[in-house]
Amino acid sequence: MNMQVEKKVLANLTKCYSIAPLTYQGRFHFLVAAEKTDRCILFDETGKEVDTVWEGPGGVMTMVQVPGSDGQFLATHKFYSPNDSKEAKLVTVTPADGVWEVKTLAELPFVHRFDILVRNGVKYLIACTLKSGHAYKDDWSCPGKVYCAVLPDDLSTFDEAHPLPLTVLKEGLTKNHGYARTEDGGMNTAVISCENGIFQFLPPEQKNGEWEIRELLDVPASDAVLLDLDGDGRKELAVLSPFHGDTFSIYQDRGEGFFKVYECPDKMEFLHAVYGGPLCRIPRVVIGFRKGERNLVSFSYCRESGTYEREIIDRDCGPANVCHYMVNQNDVIISANRETDEIAMYTVTLSSDELAPITVRKMSKETEGL
Repeated sequence: MNMQVEKKVLANLTKCYSIAPLTYQGRFHFLVAAEKTDRCILFDETGKEVDTVWEGPGGVMTMVQVPGSDGQFLATHKFYSPNDSKEAKLVTVTPADGVWEVKTLAELPFVHRFDILVRNGVKYLIACTLKSGHAYKDDWSCPGKVYCAVLPDDLSTFDEAHPLPLTVLKEGLTKNHGYARTEDGGMNTAVISCENGIFQFLPPEQKNGEWEIRELLDVPASDAVLLDLDGDGRKELAVLSPFHGDTFSIYQDRGEGFFKVYECPDKMEFLHAVYGGPLCRIPRVVIGFRKGERNLVSFSYCRESGTYEREIIDRDCGPANVCHYMVNQNDVIISANRETDEIAMYTVTLSSDELAPITVRKMSKETEGL
């Protein structure tokens, strides 16, 4: 299935990086924040800028809404690079009377990805540190860890002097970079990727129970998503490897482990952005890479050929992260195009001509407000 793409640049933000959906005042919104020192912007579902959440400090790797809240979310602050993140921390951001209150939830050096998973009504914070320390630039001798905590309903009692206590779930994870939330068995789970391989974390069945940790693959990976791409009822692992690497592969679950069934013949330098899920009615993986051609690309399974096919969504844009949602029955991808400092909205539809190649139409200044 060929796709048509309409691109609209929503704003320019220096080193834009993190994206997150946010339900606020009863409506869908999304957030985009910067890797370096710059602001965090709130947009509505149409891509209209609504508010500036903060002007700094930046260093935002991840943002996640607190489930059941009206606009409250958690974020990482002060992770500026793998070599400049000793002061990284988790913060709570709460809207109140038109002001966004930012408070420290926990000091956690090198915290890169995190999420809030819900099981049987209990909210669990899971947080991943890229490493645990270093003595010099690009020192990876202190592996990262995965932390967890039960997240109370009331977060107002936590601040810099009263941080949320965290427990180590797993340690010894070198270049602990990738994270993806995955619905599996009717529950939230976490797929975490690092030099040691790819692991799936399942939260406890009961509040004080044990987490289950499964090793899915022992291949060094930068990121991975778990989804059923070929429609056979079993999930595939779509893997970016190695750390900030150039290889995209797909592994199939055959009941006794995952086996590689596809590797993209072209190398894509500095793979980073990844989304796995429905797009134009079928499951797809959307990936972006930040060096070389710096494209945003979609992969899907073709039943006729029995293999995977790709379509280029945009060229020379350098995506760091992407987010997908639906509006007015249309598929929308928001991309933080870090290398071009642009926050881009891609409205994706199926081409009426199945034989036509994918086309990208950029909205003109005259039509941007429509």
